[in-house]
Amino acid sequence: MYLIQEIIRKKRDGDVLTDDEIQFFIQGVAAQTVSDSQIAAFAMAVYFQEMTMPERIALTCAMRDSGMVIDWSDMKFDGPVLDKHSTGGVGDVTSLILGPMVAACGGYVPMISGRGLGHTGGTLDKLEAIPGYTVMVDRDTFARVTQQAGVAIIGQSHDLAPADKRIYAVRDVTATVENMSMITSSILSKKLAAGLDALVMDVKVGSGAFMPTDALSEELANSIVSVANGAGTRTSALLTDMNQVLASSAGNSLEVAEAVRFLTGEQQNSRLKQVVMALASELLVLGGLAIDKKHAMDKLSASLASGEAAKRFSLMVEGLGGPADFVEHYDQYLPRAQVIKPVYAEKSGVVTAMDTRAIGMAVVGLGGGRRVADDVIDYSVGFDQFIQLGDVASPKVPLAILHARNEQEWQIAAQNLRQAICIGEQYHASPVIYRYVQ
Repeated sequence: MYLIQEIIRKKRDGDVLTDDEIQFFIQGVAAQTVSDSQIAAFAMAVYFQEMTMPERIALTCAMRDSGMVIDWSDMKFDGPVLDKHSTGGVGDVTSLILGPMVAACGGYVPMISGRGLGHTGGTLDKLEAIPGYTVMVDRDTFARVTQQAGVAIIGQSHDLAPADKRIYAVRDVTATVENMSMITSSILSKKLAAGLDALVMDVKVGSGAFMPTDALSEELANSIVSVANGAGTRTSALLTDMNQVLASSAGNSLEVAEAVRFLTGEQQNSRLKQVVMALASELLVLGGLAIDKKHAMDKLSASLASGEAAKRFSLMVEGLGGPADFVEHYDQYLPRAQVIKPVYAEKSGVVTAMDTRAIGMAVVGLGGGRRVADDVIDYSVGFDQFIQLGDVASPKVPLAILHARNEQEWQIAAQNLRQAICIGEQYHASPVIYRYVQ
């Protein structure tokens, strides 16, 4: 038996907590015997004193074990249980593409995803643009769809990592969100509760990234990989570029449509494909489904060419309540905005930079994201056919096609887009994938 205030004092003074002390504290959070003020004091102590890597592993495991940890052994899957997680971005539709591709290669992908946060789009919000698609389902439905389709993308149930939900709510209102130990444990506790054999992390770098600097993005990638592997889940990470919109679109319905076109081969944005293939190939190797990256790339390319990946997406949509013919007729099911017009640059030149965060906030301003938690999303709005860095812009070449609810909102978003895109004379290209962390 420990005293909660003594655990807080010990961390406040910069001492290292034992695994048992951390577990006792987190069990109290889940059981409601630790108060919000004690959580706040603990979070502030960790914020200033940080945690060692063993402490981070213990914190992550305790938060993972604070609720249900899914055991897939009763399903007798004939392949590994795999997942991918991103730190968030704009036009980041990789989950909708990667999950079906990995499933088509023999993996099982029970992906527990989140909603949009700030300027970043949410995978659940995108999927809810599909009529009938249900993101909150019971364990039996989750397992059944994962078994039948090989992939199921749903939302977090209340019994998965409940301690994280309480701690995050307190961190959010006590200025303690920006701490590497707490960020790492928050991300991983939910993912590892899904009973994974392997995980690949996509950590964004650049103007649209979650972390404010490239150095912090790299630090987060190293922390996540070390902690997840220490917690017993094979994990690696990729640092990928978010200095421009990843896909050709940003906005819920527009990104779903692009994901379908990617899977069917109708449209494959080259930057998006590079990131998807890199993440998915890493996951196949981690999961033992490929002997090396070349073998993995060949399998993934075959999953697209054969139509098997598109079929897996279709089975997932149908299994979770969406239309059985969604892939064939997605344009008939997805909502369409009232005002759809191109946005042109006001001068000619090379696109040298994008404020990707500002573009994400422009989507929020159109109604495609939330300013507060209970905002209702308009799935139809956003941008597509984005110009890319290094392209030549002019008053005759669209920066993007803008989808808005009315003319006034179109005008505001168009101006925001123009301000977010820098036009100059020279562009120095950045890599799409900066490096791997293993």
